[in-house]
Amino acid sequence: MDKKKKPAENKDKAKTLLPFLAAALVITVLFNALINSYKASLQEEISYNDFISMVENGEVESVEIQPDRLMIKPAAGDGSNVVYFTGLVDDPELTGVLLENNVEFYRATTEQMSPFVSFLMAYVLPIVVMYLLFSLLMKSASKKMGGTMSFGQSRAKVYVEKQTGVTFADVAGQDEAKESLQEIIDFLHNPQKYAQIGAKLPKGALLVGSPGTGKTLLAKAVAGEANVPFFFISGSDFVEMFVGVGASRVRDLFQQASKQAPCIIFIDEIDAIGKSRDSKYGSNDEREQTLNQLLAEIDGFDSSKGVVILAATNRPETLDKALLRAGRFDRRITVDRPNFSGRLKTLQVHTRNIRLSEDVDLEKIAQATAGAVGADLANLVNEAALRAVRLGRNAVNQEDLMTSFEMVIAGSEKKGTVLTETEKRLVSYHEVGHALVAALQKHSKPVAKITIVPHTSGALGYTMQMPEEERFLASKEELITELTTLLAGRAAEQLVFGTQTTGASNDIQKATELGRRMITQYGMSDRFGLMALSEEGNRFLDGNSMMNCADATAAAADNELVKLLDSCYNKALELLRRNRGLLDEIALFLLQKETITGDEMMAIIEHPDTPALPA
Repeated sequence: MDKKKKPAENKDKAKTLLPFLAAALVITVLFNALINSYKASLQEEISYNDFISMVENGEVESVEIQPDRLMIKPAAGDGSNVVYFTGLVDDPELTGVLLENNVEFYRATTEQMSPFVSFLMAYVLPIVVMYLLFSLLMKSASKKMGGTMSFGQSRAKVYVEKQTGVTFADVAGQDEAKESLQEIIDFLHNPQKYAQIGAKLPKGALLVGSPGTGKTLLAKAVAGEANVPFFFISGSDFVEMFVGVGASRVRDLFQQASKQAPCIIFIDEIDAIGKSRDSKYGSNDEREQTLNQLLAEIDGFDSSKGVVILAATNRPETLDKALLRAGRFDRRITVDRPNFSGRLKTLQVHTRNIRLSEDVDLEKIAQATAGAVGADLANLVNEAALRAVRLGRNAVNQEDLMTSFEMVIAGSEKKGTVLTETEKRLVSYHEVGHALVAALQKHSKPVAKITIVPHTSGALGYTMQMPEEERFLASKEELITELTTLLAGRAAEQLVFGTQTTGASNDIQKATELGRRMITQYGMSDRFGLMALSEEGNRFLDGNSMMNCADATAAAADNELVKLLDSCYNKALELLRRNRGLLDEIALFLLQKETITGDEMMAIIEHPDTPALPA
């Protein structure tokens, strides 16, 4: 197999060398042209008669007699570096004229270089010198950077045993993914156990999930658990401007892996080279050659040797079908957003080295952070630790964690922003409208906090709702309740002030998106019934939906959406109108304190006759 690959390797080296030789030749030609141009600018041809006149006028210092010309050095005094020359003439009186005028003259003793030797010195030698210097620089850089400067060599970083410093103990909330990967590691350690019943080692596993869910962390944990060489490389490391370099790197990577088998290869962001070769996604010769070589190498190695390929992506829909078929990536492991238990374990992992005070309740933080990924939780814990240090404390408390959570969703407080009294009343009634309508309805999430303090996210205030339990399904009634709550802020503005402000723009945008999903995806429209009018895009990235129906149907869906939003808005308006006294009392309380809790609001609702503020 090595003998077959040698011609291909030589061909790749030749392809890599050709651009360098072309560049070196151009540089050498330009350099010689500049030298010759400079020499020509310092020499000026004159006639023999002018030469004799210069000698007789004392304007010549010395003359060099060459085989085909006379080189004339002018007398000092004009400050010019120009040397004159004239053709060699058979003049027997020349010697006498030169002696008579005290002009030094001599015959050139050096022999003129042959044209062949001159060509070698002027063109070939500089190219050879540049190549040698370039090779030395590349070898030196390769030694310092682990071979990353070599065009055709793999840029994979090799980890052995626990050099990554990460194990499965550092990965929480991904039990299913760890179980699948643990089986692969066990296969590498105990192949005979599986060979007894004829089981074969899976060739590859594809990790798929949203950004921040821990795909790369899982791969590093595999490196920590495997006790076999672990090759880590990003898909973009294969891509170069020179055609064929990516394919050469793929070959080199698998050659290294075969020599160190059993081992694991991890390709992060494989969509950089594994995109579908369908013209819909565009065409790129270098990327397609690299993908073709990757497919060939995956088919070419024997899985019994113990070479396993792991790859990660958050864009699986763009990958080529040939890459995903059985026999290449046999397993597709979804690294999803963690549930409540997973978030709690993740918080416990990230707080292992954090000094916590006794009042910290990680369960409440895990409950509040529904939908957060591992990276979000790590950032939350770090922000809490930074806040504790900033406030001069030596331990992180519950307030630090909750404040960090609020800062992630709304940004930090803008203490320099001063609202007018009218704006503060508007914001207060707007936020209380959200909170009061949520409290007056069934199927709504409890209100945890209401504030009218401006934040860096652009919000002049916000209402925080926290679910009581982890939910994976939502009923139509719950979604209607959520829509009504979102539109209650605008309803409060209209009811109290008789106006509409820009403060409801984000609420309207969220309500429109939710209502459109109810009609086009969830089958919750009386008019369209169970017909799906749109399809979800990449659910691991933006998750935007695309309409998949006729234009007339899309227009009808928009009309249905308007009716749904109007219905929810009118419901919110009616709830606030019937409870106007509570709305005014809670808004006044919020104006005085600027931030209140959900419990304080519920106390006013349950005991409306009790003054919220002390006299």
